[in-house]
Amino acid sequence: MLDLLEEVCSVAVESGAEDIYLKAGSPPRVRLDGVIREFEQEVTTEQMEIFWALCGAAESKNTEADVAWKSATGERFRVNCFKSMGILCAVLRPLRENTKSLADLGLPEEKFHEWLTRRSGLVLVTGATGSGKSTSLSSALKWIAENMAKHIVTVEDPIEYLLRSDQSLVSQRQVGVDTQSFSTGLRAALRQSPDIIFVGEIRDSETARTALHACETGHLVVSTLHSATVPETVERLVSVFPGDEREASLGVLSKQLIGIMCQKLVPREGGGLCLLMEHMEFGGAIKKWVQEGELHKIAEFHQTGQSKENVRFIDSIMHMYKNGIISEETARGACEDPDEFDRFMLGVGSGSR
Repeated sequence: MLDLLEEVCSVAVESGAEDIYLKAGSPPRVRLDGVIREFEQEVTTEQMEIFWALCGAAESKNTEADVAWKSATGERFRVNCFKSMGILCAVLRPLRENTKSLADLGLPEEKFHEWLTRRSGLVLVTGATGSGKSTSLSSALKWIAENMAKHIVTVEDPIEYLLRSDQSLVSQRQVGVDTQSFSTGLRAALRQSPDIIFVGEIRDSETARTALHACETGHLVVSTLHSATVPETVERLVSVFPGDEREASLGVLSKQLIGIMCQKLVPREGGGLCLLMEHMEFGGAIKKWVQEGELHKIAEFHQTGQSKENVRFIDSIMHMYKNGIISEETARGACEDPDEFDRFMLGVGSGSR
């Protein structure tokens, strides 16, 4: 009964598609290099009911569910089952073994290595859904596992990349299977003698509070947030705390935040995707601005592009465009303000370098 879905999943994995879209009564679709493409045959309601049941999301009990699913051929997928006007739907994301290094992904390898060798503190990788956050962090954790004798504990929903214990011991835990929630798993991790804790996402004040406590007690914590830029990430992290906790959280955050890496994926000339990123290391005056809640000064400082330690999206965009890796249309569209691209082309951008 699931021959069509198995075929779609197999084709998607072989072609390197990022996502698979299923909706009862409609043809399956896949996102390949950022473009959605459609199959011919429709998925039936019966097929979707069977698929939901196999995912443990029986229609009678759920209107939506986040699960992991393995196809008949052994491919693993992250699945969100949901309804659209009563119609059964699902979006699947292939979970592949990540063999790429930080350098292969286009990330600043030396900077990441510097952050990841700190004894304690908080490192964040942020971006929209589908921006490659999980891939980047799995490469980071893989590097640690291969080069450092540590105990790495992860709390993930779901586990996207399987990490092998090499020099490090790796304990991967999945929300809903191995622990109840991110916050529960994170609290438990503190009793598991970890050196490094990866929590899949900071979603609420309890998780943020526990993550910062873990940093204060001598652990390196790496995590993700759904935020578009470095300044927005700081504001988003601070905003998860209730008003009466905000001042205290700023003080802890100013001491524990090591660095933020924001990223997005755009079409590459000739096919495939290109990683654009910006990053900021937190030290000196930046820590002081966080502690005093003067977050607007972080945005102003970052926008000037005066620090060689920090990189803005516009720097990454212009580098990729000038080296022929992305088109002018893609470069302009990747800018928050398209006019900014034109100013940099004329050499009059803020802090252009």
